[in-house]
Amino acid sequence: MKKLITLNINGQDFDLAVSPRDLLVDVIRKKVGLTGTKKGCGQGDCGACTVLMDGHPVLSCITLAVASQGKKIQTIEGLSEGEKLHPIQESFVEQGAVQCGYCTPGMILSAKALLDRNPDPSEEEIKQGIAGNLCRCTGYKKIVKAISAAAEKLGGKEEERVR
Repeated sequence: MKKLITLNINGQDFDLAVSPRDLLVDVIRKKVGLTGTKKGCGQGDCGACTVLMDGHPVLSCITLAVASQGKKIQTIEGLSEGEKLHPIQESFVEQGAVQCGYCTPGMILSAKALLDRNPDPSEEEIKQGIAGNLCRCTGYKKIVKAISAAAEKLGGKEEERVR
C-alpha cells in the first residue's frame, strides 16, 4: 500500500507516493529524477549512495524513504549554485580526484559534512571522514589532497598539510 510523504530535497519539497519498503536512493533517482546519487553495493558498504540528511552523511541505499520525511536531504545536485561548483567540487576537479566518477558524489558529500563540522582537518581526520566511501580508481591520495585544498578554499586551513 502506497503512502503519501513529503521529502525536502535540496531545499525543495516533493510530494511522493511511496511503498513503505522504498529505499531513499531509489526514490531520489527514480521518482525525483536526481541521478547524481549512485546506487553501488545496495548494502551500505561502499558509500556511493551517500546523501546528507540534516547535515550528516547517510547511506541512502539502506535508508527507507518514509523514515526521511521531515529531514533536510542534500544530494550532489544541491551542492552547486547553478553552473558554479562548490569549492569542494572545484578542488576535486583541480586535484584530479575524479577518475570514473562513480564514488565522487558520495565522497564529496562526506567531505562536506566533515568540513562543516571540522573546517581544519588533519590528513588523518580527512581519511576518517571519508572512511565509509570506497574508491576503486584513485588510491585516495588525490581525494585527500582535494579535501585539504577545499578546506583552504573555504578558509579552514592556515597552510596546506597534505602533499
